[in-house]
Parts: sequence; C-alpha cells; structure tokens
Amino acid sequence: MNDAVNAVAEQPKVEEKKDRGEKIDFKMVTFVLAGKEYGIDIMNVKEIAHAGRFTYVPNAAPFVRGVYNLRGEIISIIDLRTMFHLPAERKDEGTLENLLILQIHDQVFGIIVDQIDKVVGINRASIQPPHPIFGDINVKYIRGIVENLSKLYIILDVEKIFMPKAKEEKEDAYRHPVSSRTVDAEPAVPTHVAPDDAADDDLELGFIREALAALRDFATSPINEAWFRHRFDEWKNIRSGRDLQLKEGGEADLYLEGFYSPYTGELWGQEYVEAFEAILPAVEGASINVWNPGCGKGFETWSIACALKRKYPDSRIKIWANDSDLLNISMAPNMVFSFDAPPEYYADFMVQGRNGWSFRQDIRDAIFFEFHDVLNTNSVPPSDLIVCRDMLSFLNPLDQKRVIVDFAEKLKKNGVAVVGANERLDFEGWEPAGTGIMTAYAKV
Repeated sequence: MNDAVNAVAEQPKVEEKKDRGEKIDFKMVTFVLAGKEYGIDIMNVKEIAHAGRFTYVPNAAPFVRGVYNLRGEIISIIDLRTMFHLPAERKDEGTLENLLILQIHDQVFGIIVDQIDKVVGINRASIQPPHPIFGDINVKYIRGIVENLSKLYIILDVEKIFMPKAKEEKEDAYRHPVSSRTVDAEPAVPTHVAPDDAADDDLELGFIREALAALRDFATSPINEAWFRHRFDEWKNIRSGRDLQLKEGGEADLYLEGFYSPYTGELWGQEYVEAFEAILPAVEGASINVWNPGCGKGFETWSIACALKRKYPDSRIKIWANDSDLLNISMAPNMVFSFDAPPEYYADFMVQGRNGWSFRQDIRDAIFFEFHDVLNTNSVPPSDLIVCRDMLSFLNPLDQKRVIVDFAEKLKKNGVAVVGANERLDFEGWEPAGTGIMTAYAKV
C-alpha cells in the first residue's frame, strides 16, 4: 500500500486507542458521499489519489468519467456518485477529484468520491447488518453499518458492486436448496438396491445438474444437453472408481472444461475469424447492426468489429455490446495490448501509443459498450447479427427461452445468431448456419 494510504492511516491513531480492551481486526478507509459517511475495507484500497482531466471514452456508461494514466497503467475512473444517482457538485474542468484506487482480484480502477476522511479501525463484531434506512444505496451493496466515535459509517461491499458474480458468492450458493432436495456441505448419494446402470446414471446426472447450477450458475437444458451427456461419459472415465459428484467450485470448473468456445477471453485467432466471416449474412443497405450480449471484457467485441470492417468496408457498423459485470464493461472500451507487434490479422486495425497497442478510432467508434442485463428491456434496434457465445447456458431454462424469443424478435429476416461452440438452437424458426468451428443459426 503506498505512502498516501499510510499517511492517512497515521491520522487516526486515537481511533485505535479509544478502547484498548476492544480488539481491532477490521480497518476501513472512510469517505463522504452526498453528506453521508461511508467506508471500504482497506484491503481493497490500493492507494489514495487526487486527479483531474481524465481522458474521455466515447460510448462509455454515464458513470465512467474516462481513463487515467496511473504511473503508466491505464485505469478506468468511475464516478460513484453518478453510479448511485447521488447529487454531485459541478466542478471546473481540470479541478482535482478525490480518488480511491481500488484493487479487486486482478482489476485496478479508480472511484470518485466527495471527500476522503481517514482510516478507522474497528472490531468486526461491532458491524451491524445493513438496513435500507441507513443509505441512499441499494442495501444489497452494503456490507454493514458501524458506529465509531459518534459517527455512523455505511460499509460498502465493493466486490458485490463491481463483481456481482464473485466466486465467494457462488460457493455460498451451494449451501442453498435448488430443488426439492436440500443441498448441504456435500451432496448425499442415495444407496441403491440392485441398481440399474441407466437409472443410476440418471440419478447421478440429476445431482450433477443441481451442483453445476448451484456452484457455477450453469443450467442444463436442450441448448446444451448433448454436450452435458457427452461430458458425463468422459467424467465417469476421469473419476473411475471415485465419487462422481461435484462438491466444490473447483470440481465444477473441471467438469465444465471444454465447454467454453474457442478464444474465450482473448482476441479471436485468424482461423476462427475466417469461419465467422463465412457465416456473415448478406446485408441490404449501408448500415449493419450487431448485438453482442455477454461481451465480458471486450475481446470478443473487438474481434467482431475488425471482422465486420474487413467484410463490409463501406458500411456503417454499429455494435451494441452489453454485460452485467460492471467492472468488465467499464474497462472494455479502454483495452490496450502490450504485445511487441499486433497479430497479423489485426495489424491494419491497430495503432501504437505510449502504453501499447489499441484499436483505431473508427473501430472504437463502431462499438457502444453498455452495462446491461440481457433479461431487462433494451434499446437495441433490429439487428443483422447477434453474437452470444456461451452466455445462454448460464441462465435458468425459463430465462433461456425468454432470451431466444428476444433474439428472434430482434433479428432481421435472414439474420444470424452465433452461439457457444457447445450450444444448440435446434428449435422451430431456426436453422444451422455455421461452418466448421463456428456455431451459428439463421432465423427463418
């Protein structure tokens, strides 16, 4: 932790001496938002800074003020006041803002607050459960309430705010029932009398379905049933002589190995882009509209933009890229790559700056990154193409049907939907349109 945080930490020595009989086992950096006192676990605070003149990012969400060069590292700056619809004082251009630089897992970004106060040490046992009456912020983002030296602090849970699907929450979900059967620390495997192999497999499959849903939000359905059963046959060989059940997140991740589409979390390779180009629809008119829900950190979206630019060089391309992970979507527009030279396929679409390679401005202008849940109403216009790889399988079956209906309504006639490598849309109104490694369906 840098000197700025340490300097603030030195101020409240008296805070820690207020009751020498009370154990101090939790420290928080405190700050003010709209006149109320808040705190964040000091373990999530990398440093404290004051900065202004952030670099504007086109098409970013309203709460993303821009990007900032923090000693050579480009980070996103999020205005916490705008995010939570709180009043914010208008400041002159270039006026320094109060920043908390946060680190959550491997992500670093800055948040703007009204005023940074000090570091306060408390006993964890003194933290009370959150209640809506204490804040203007949704109670689900509040870790707890604590009183210290006559001040009432609202402790924010930044992991829930910025990473709502954190692994810790998924692990905790496993302890809750997902069907008529109660799931406890580990699934109970019934004792069978003269078991029939097929019936036994069906029972094991049922338990694995429940475990994947609880541990990783993965829902088996006709969309992925073929892959799921094939993987179960592989799983029996992998676990030969051992319990087949999934008792914790690591085992669920192992079961899901091989499910995800090629080039997940990275720029698409040339052979994959070429397969994508081969399924692109004939487009009438000068504009091409694309919807990319579940875009994650943006690698997929940038790959799509370059392929479309190469396929339709004279068309106006617009991509609506959505994701419900706030941290990912806020950082996606600012992607900078550190390679010595860009891959051959992308070389014509990139420019080199002080901090690495980034995409040309015309490519950037083609994408509108937006924080959005695919289950909510959206303003995406009729689209020529929908790219939604792997995301459907992480919705419950009812929501899967809702989203597929939405796809059918959004796609223009002869439009194409690209889904995950191990997902299928074998339903009325759709016909296969993929080639080789690309799984796609045309609306008919």
